[in-house]
Formats: sequence, structure tokens, C-alpha cells
Amino acid sequence: MSTTQTNKIEILKSLTSKIKEVNFENLSFGSVFTDHLFECDFTNGEWQKPVIKPYAPFLLDPSTRVFHYGQAIFEGMKAYKDTDDAVWLFRPDENYNRFNKSAVRMAMPEVPEEIFMNGLHQLLQLDEAWIKKGKGNAMYIRPFMIATGTGVIANPSNDYKFMIILSPVTSYYSGDVKVLIAEHFSRAANGGIGAAKAAGNYGAQFYPTVLANAAGFQQVIWTDDATHTKLEEAGTMNVFFRINDTLLTAPVSERILDGVTRKTLVDLAKSEGIEVEIRPVLVSELVEAAKNGTLKEIFGAGTAAVVSPISGFSYQDVYFELPKIEKSVAIQLKDKLTNIQNKLEKDTFGWTVKI
Repeated sequence: MSTTQTNKIEILKSLTSKIKEVNFENLSFGSVFTDHLFECDFTNGEWQKPVIKPYAPFLLDPSTRVFHYGQAIFEGMKAYKDTDDAVWLFRPDENYNRFNKSAVRMAMPEVPEEIFMNGLHQLLQLDEAWIKKGKGNAMYIRPFMIATGTGVIANPSNDYKFMIILSPVTSYYSGDVKVLIAEHFSRAANGGIGAAKAAGNYGAQFYPTVLANAAGFQQVIWTDDATHTKLEEAGTMNVFFRINDTLLTAPVSERILDGVTRKTLVDLAKSEGIEVEIRPVLVSELVEAAKNGTLKEIFGAGTAAVVSPISGFSYQDVYFELPKIEKSVAIQLKDKLTNIQNKLEKDTFGWTVKI
């Protein structure tokens, strides 16, 4: 292991690389990680010296607060390599700002921009060889923070660990996605932490999703907690509905995550002349549109899959199959977005940031 210091970050380079052991043609999403990680601890009321070091497990005390009270947040981002071998991030400021909003909601310290962005850039530069060219290839980036203080008293921790890990990924294809509209379970409630990317949000989704899987569905479309009449998110993604030629999506709220892909698709759709309405979408409205033939598309939007078309939905034990569309708005927007991300099309929005 060799040691250097760059812009206040200590870099401990791995003497060997795992990259030759990786089959980049057959990657399971989020299961392979690069040679290094970024780490910075918060203790004694301030952030300590950050370090980039070889990727490895680390020890925690059994009474570490994250295990008992769930103070844990994360982000999902991607980096791309263009045909000239330059590496680009996509709207990293949005992820940074949302990360700190999540931190505030979970009573955790905000991460300074210098630590977050400088650490991210230098980590990507160090493991740049792991980022492969070609549309569909990317580096998935997972910044996260956990409470590392010890003791089982039910208070916020005094100590935290912020880390960034990297995972090379290829095109995400989930196959034919059928969804079940939730009639009892909710993803989040008013006054809760639905707008934060908190670990507990995702853990709480697993049980209803397992029930949906057992019934033959891949995901759940979540409804509001109070009345279960408003459509909110699909699985772990924001969701869009196309009725006739209008795209509908729910407004962000304290229950609904402010997705970066969601807001990007809204802007792209408007730039392409597609009518977009950001408003509450009722279950009854969706069912009626499915019955009268005006419902054309449903798709999820998120970092991992970018766009995930939905082939049909079930509500109150009635299944509605969506029409097969060759030139769907979902695929049109996905192609436009991924072309910008991979620098195959001009970024007129100023979303891409060069490493």
C-alpha cells in the first residue's frame, strides 16, 4: 500500500487490483466494487481528515447506533466515460443537496461540499479504469453515512462515518414489469421521512413487495397513507403515467422523493413538446383511463434503470394490461437522457460535469 496526500485527502493506494478478475460483460447490478473507497469520520463535533483507501470490511461495536436506531442515509449516482475516455458526472449537485437534506431530517451532520465533491472526484480518478465506455455502461456511485456512536440510549449519535463506494454496472433490464397498486401498505406518511433517502424507507418496502412478488407482480405502486386513493411511487422509483398524450406525475412532498431522474425527465419532456402535468394522480383516474383505452404508458424513473416501462397493473384483484407501443414516450425520453449522459448528444441543459 502506497501513501500520498492530494488536496487534503490522504490516499492509500492498493498494491494490487481486482479488475482483472471481473467479467464486465456479466455484471450483477451493485454486486462488484472497485479497488478503493472514500471515508471521512465526524467526531468531537467536526469532520476529520478524509482518506481514500483500499476497499475492505470494517469493524463496528455491537452497540453502534446505526444498528439500533437506524440513522443511515445514502445517494445513488452514476459516472460515464465518453468516446474520448473523459469521465462525466450527471447533475452531482442535485445528489449532494439531497444528501444533506436527508442528513438534516435524520438529525445527522451535513457533509461539507469540499469533502463530498473532492472525495468523489479523486476516487473516480483513482479507479477510472473500472469505468467502461459504451452506452449502457456506467459507474454506479453510492455515497452513504451511518451513525457510529456507541451505546443503546435512544438519542442521535455524536459520531458518524461518511463513505463513497463505487460499483461498475451495465444496462439495467428488469424484464416484463407488472405492478400491484397498494390498498393497505404505504411507503411513507405525512410528517415522516419519505422525502429523505433514509435506509429505513427501503427496508420497510420489502415486506409488501415480497407479498406482491408471491402474487406474481414485480413491484408495488404506492398510494398515499391517509386514503390510498393517490398514486405516488413505483417500487423504489418515481412514477409517470401517460394518458392520451399527456404525462402525469405526482408532485414531490414529504412523502415522495425528489428524484433527480424524475425532474430531468420532466424537463426533457417539456423540451420535446410533450405536455406534462405535475399534480396528484388518482387511482380511480388510472383505472378509468385503462378501461376506456386512454392510458397508454406507465413507467418508473430512477438512477439504476433510468426508465422502467410497466406492462400492466392490478387493483382490487382486476388486472389491466397496457397496450404495446413501438415508439413509446418512455423509450424516447430514456434515449434522449442516456445520450446526454454518455455525451452522444449535446448537453444544452448544463447537466454534465467533467471529472
